[in-house]
Amino acid sequence: MVLRFLTAGESHGQGLVGIIEGIPAGLPLSEEDINRDLARRQQGYGRGGRMQIEKDTVRIVSGVRWGRTLGTPIALEVSNRDWQNWQEVMSISKPASPPKSGEVTRPRPGHADLAGMLKYRTGDARNILERASARETAMRVAVGAVARRLLDHFAIEVFSHVIQIGSAKARELPDDPDRIRELAEGSPVRCADLGAAQAMIAEIEAAKAAGDSLGGVFQVMAWPVPAGLGSHVHWDRRLDGQLAQALMSIPAIKAVEVGIGVEAALRPGSQVHDEIFYESGTPDGPESGRGDAFCWQDKLWLTAGGFYRRTNRAGGIEGGISNGSPIVVQAAMKPIPTLYEPLYSVDLKNLEPVAAGVERSDVCAVPAAAVVGEAMVAWVLSLAFLEKFGGDSLEEIEERYRSHLISLCPGPLPHP
Repeated sequence: MVLRFLTAGESHGQGLVGIIEGIPAGLPLSEEDINRDLARRQQGYGRGGRMQIEKDTVRIVSGVRWGRTLGTPIALEVSNRDWQNWQEVMSISKPASPPKSGEVTRPRPGHADLAGMLKYRTGDARNILERASARETAMRVAVGAVARRLLDHFAIEVFSHVIQIGSAKARELPDDPDRIRELAEGSPVRCADLGAAQAMIAEIEAAKAAGDSLGGVFQVMAWPVPAGLGSHVHWDRRLDGQLAQALMSIPAIKAVEVGIGVEAALRPGSQVHDEIFYESGTPDGPESGRGDAFCWQDKLWLTAGGFYRRTNRAGGIEGGISNGSPIVVQAAMKPIPTLYEPLYSVDLKNLEPVAAGVERSDVCAVPAAAVVGEAMVAWVLSLAFLEKFGGDSLEEIEERYRSHLISLCPGPLPHP
C-alpha cells in the first residue's frame, strides 16, 4: 500500500485535520507520541503571541485500537483554541452583515496573498492567507510524528538543529550527533553552539526592535538509515529529490542542500566524494579507525554491510539511493513576510499605494521550522522504507527488513 497523507484546515478556522493511509497494522501509537512533537514545534525564541494562545494537542479519531494501529486510515484532529475569536470572520455560512475587520486587501510582499488573489480571483486575501499560513504545519508535525513512530520501531532516529539565524552562524558543533541533539533540545533557538545561540538571540531582539523579521538555516539528520532506500531508475523515486521537494513544501523554505550541498560545486572532486572502505566482521568501536561517521553507534555497521566512509559529504545519498551513511540535509528559510514596519503594497480595493497589511506573526520561526523539517524528513524516509520493506502488518515488515540486513552483513543480527 502507498503511504500518503492529506491535511485540511485554516489558520483561524475550527481546527486542522489530517488523514494518513498506509501505516501498517500493529504499530504502537498514542496521542502522547504525537503531542510531544506538537509541543516542540511551538517552542523557539522569536515566536509570536499565537503560541501563547494555542496549546496544540491531537485527537486520534480513527485507525488505532488499544494503542496499536489497525492498518486502516488514521484520522487526526488538532483544534484551534483561537477559533472562538474568529467565528464570524471564518464562519462557514455568510453572516447577514459580514465583519469588515477580517477583510484583507493589502497583500504582503513575500506572502502568497497577491499571487493567490490573482489565481483564485478574489479581492480578499483572507481566502488565501488562512490556508497559506504556517499554521498548517502543525498537522504536518502530527503526521510526521506518526511516521517517526514507525522509524523509531526500527531504531532510525531523526532530529534537527539550527545552524544559522540572520548572520549568526554555528561554527563549533560536537562531532557526536547525540550531543548535538541534546544541546539543540535545550537551546531556545535549537542551536548546539552555545555562543552562536546567544548571537542568534541578539539578532532576533534587534530585528524585533526594528519591526523586522529574520530567516535562517536548519539541518536535519537521520541515522542509521539502511542502504537501498530510494532508486536511481526514475526521476520521482530519487530519495534526495523526494527530500528536497518535501522540505521545499514547508512555507518560507527557499533552498535545500544535501550533504555539503552548494559547497560541492566549489571544490574539486577529490574533496567532494566520500572514499569507500570495507571491513568484515563486527565493528569494535572507535579504535577500529573507521572514522567518527561510523563510530557513533555500532548499529550503524549494519546499514551497509561492512562498507563505510570516513566522510559524509554526500549526506548519505548517492545516485538517489541511501548508501548507509547518515542522511544529512539543510534547509534555508527566508524571513517571515509579515513586518511590523511593513513594506509598500497596493490596496486591492482602489489600486492605491499603501503599506502592506499586518497579521499577527513571529519575528523568527526558524527553530519551529526545524521541527517541521524533521516531520517531513521522517515522512519521506518512512515512505521509502515502506516502499522497500512494506507489508500490511508490522510483523511482515520486520521480517523483510531483517532479511535485507542479513543480505548486507551475513551473520547473527539483533531484532530491529
